[in-house]
Amino acid sequence: MKKVIPVIGLMASVLLACGQDQEKDAAHGLEGKDWDDIVSEAEGSEIGIYMWGGDDGVNQYLDEFVAPHLQQEYDITLTRYPMDAPDFLSKLMTEKEAGQNEGSADILWINGENFRNAKNNDLLYGEFTSHLPNMEDYIGGDAPFVHFDMGTEIDGHQAPWGNVQFAFQYNADRVENPPETMDDLIEWAIDNPGEFTYPSVNDFTGNAFVRHVMYHVADDPEELETFNEGWLEENKDEVFDTLRTFKESLWRNGQTYPESLSHLDQLYSNGEVAFTMGFNEHRAESLIEDGIFPEATETVVLEPGSISNTHYLSIPFNSPEPEAAMIAINFMLSPEAQIKKLDPSMWGEGTVLNAESISEEQVQEMEQITGPAIVESEDILPELDSRYHDWILEHWEREVVQQ
Repeated sequence: MKKVIPVIGLMASVLLACGQDQEKDAAHGLEGKDWDDIVSEAEGSEIGIYMWGGDDGVNQYLDEFVAPHLQQEYDITLTRYPMDAPDFLSKLMTEKEAGQNEGSADILWINGENFRNAKNNDLLYGEFTSHLPNMEDYIGGDAPFVHFDMGTEIDGHQAPWGNVQFAFQYNADRVENPPETMDDLIEWAIDNPGEFTYPSVNDFTGNAFVRHVMYHVADDPEELETFNEGWLEENKDEVFDTLRTFKESLWRNGQTYPESLSHLDQLYSNGEVAFTMGFNEHRAESLIEDGIFPEATETVVLEPGSISNTHYLSIPFNSPEPEAAMIAINFMLSPEAQIKKLDPSMWGEGTVLNAESISEEQVQEMEQITGPAIVESEDILPELDSRYHDWILEHWEREVVQQ
């Protein structure tokens, strides 16, 4: 009899989960609707997406590829509203507190600590990815990034949109021997004062640079696999000592930091620094082609590896057109849209597609676009729990900037 109890418990859990999903569908008006119903009802809708607008290639992809396709195929008009994630979360929080149940956006570009905050504060629509055919057909449920975003359980509240690797870009005319490790980079910065800097940790890229320093300090990457307060207490001094070691050799003597990746890219483009950095190992290609980055720009990944980061699309709690938002997100998960996103003439960004779920022709098309891998699989480091991001925010100003 004892063997039956766990099965009954499991069945009860499954039935409870199914019941909760049905209740949510009923509350959102989706109960009993199939995908064709959702597509039909969304025809003629106008939707908005809140998203960071600091990359011309990303903006071009949305404006010149995604929006026209949605208009032509579904009669859905997509408008892009440039806004940083903390800003649109603040806006959504204000709207929720005011009881504003119909907002101005239908899709959010989000991940990490911003997703955690949005989910914890009930700023999201809820589970919706089970309704997306392309989620099931081309991504599936095996990849860890489908279930967790920097330590936060996703529960279908957002759909993965892209995978990127952190990499450094440098001007090969000014950097004869590119660094191979973090120690090499620090030594280069000290030997070439004013030629290197990184964004403030309030910026996601600047924060990620410090997370790479943490990996550099760790004896084994697995020490940081989950949020490890003991490791932070033991290694806090070494992390910030490392950053202080070359602070005075940074651009403007480390007295100020670029407030964003866009600012750092501008410094690099203007020749004020010899390095920039960012998530997306292929980002330099379109920027060189457009004449923004120097033609001598090369890309390097430091040992022991590069943090892999997944970003997502979600729907806010007060979306006026959630069905149309689902259609737009579903399209952006399609092989057509994901392969186009790989094109360096636009975004040049990694895909979330499961290679086993697409055709051989599509796999070959992807390989022709991307060419040889810049980051080998053994050099990929998992993204850290979002609480590490918050820990850096809490301590960096006092431990580095004010020293």
